[in-house]
Amino acid sequence: MAQTLFEQLVTMTVAVVDTGDLNSIKKLTPRDATTNPSLITAAAQMPEYAELVDGALRWAETQARGGGASVLDLAVDRLSIEFGLRILAIVPGRVSTEVDARMSFDTAKTIEKGRFLIGLYEAAGASRDRVLIKIASTWEGIRAAEVLEKEGIHCNLTLLFGMHQAVACADAGVTLISPFVGRILDWYKKAEGRDSYPPAEDPGVVSVTKIYNYYKRHGHKTEVMGASFRNLDEIIELAGCDLLTIAPNLLLQLGEHTGTLERKLDPVKAQAMDIPKLSFDEAGFRAAHAADRMAHDKLDEGIAGFAKAIVALEKLLGERQKVTQGRARAGQAAFDFFKAFDLDGDGFITREEWSGTDAVFLALDADGDGKITPAEMAAGVGGAFVLTA
Repeated sequence: MAQTLFEQLVTMTVAVVDTGDLNSIKKLTPRDATTNPSLITAAAQMPEYAELVDGALRWAETQARGGGASVLDLAVDRLSIEFGLRILAIVPGRVSTEVDARMSFDTAKTIEKGRFLIGLYEAAGASRDRVLIKIASTWEGIRAAEVLEKEGIHCNLTLLFGMHQAVACADAGVTLISPFVGRILDWYKKAEGRDSYPPAEDPGVVSVTKIYNYYKRHGHKTEVMGASFRNLDEIIELAGCDLLTIAPNLLLQLGEHTGTLERKLDPVKAQAMDIPKLSFDEAGFRAAHAADRMAHDKLDEGIAGFAKAIVALEKLLGERQKVTQGRARAGQAAFDFFKAFDLDGDGFITREEWSGTDAVFLALDADGDGKITPAEMAAGVGGAFVLTA
């Protein structure tokens, strides 16, 4: 029997599922899994996870009595950890848990949050070797990761779009980077007025290929995990990358297609390439970032999107807290959540308005028309939304 593309891919690349839905993870059986606030927010609104949400709130209320962080801040962290622990019970490898994107330009707060999250995992019996702290690839975030890595806290540097970010991450000794393939493609399609590119010329594919070859040529141990895919062709062109984090719908498509999958990225071939060594101090990094319009735009947009998702999750938890205390009716925060992403108020959420995680957008966009309606939002989260005027 002919092997599927998925069966061939996992012989050369670690497949990571990009979701917070435990049922999807059980079905797809990846080695690793990644989460972020958008994914946790979507999963937290599913009825089967209601007790998980309530438990996180009860814990946060108890912890907040001692002062310091707010109930909602603590509840977000606790919920992220609870989903992470359940993911670790399913996958044999690692889970990525994200630092609040609003801390992306604050090294000290990022370090503090990374230590706190690892502390919660370890208190629950999970080894820090199975957790990646996910941090935005700002100069400040990279410096925070450098400190955390020296303490044995492994990091996943996300929202990575440029070679300057990749080089700085490798020099800082981070465990893993997540360059965003699809978002790079989005930027170039808009900037160059194109509808598509041949798969091998896809700007996102080209970017990740360059980073991978640079790392292997110069012996960097930092792993490359391509992320944010728009189509199967992007995945096929990056076969051989250390890891690829893929949305459940694309993983399923890989399992449905057969044919020969060629290894495109090869460490042995990369070692023979003529690739100059690069280095960036802070001034050089900031100059390179300012000169790279795509990386500059997409990093800012990504941080804003993840921060928006954190705010949405806090609203959801705040509403749930009021409901459990009998102080409000269910549904209003969900309605506010939809309105927060429907920026122009036309009753649809487009991909650009969403600006959060691609996996969630694709899951909610049931008819694949590039827009999320209130009905699709309600259906996608198991009917948990009660959308009222």
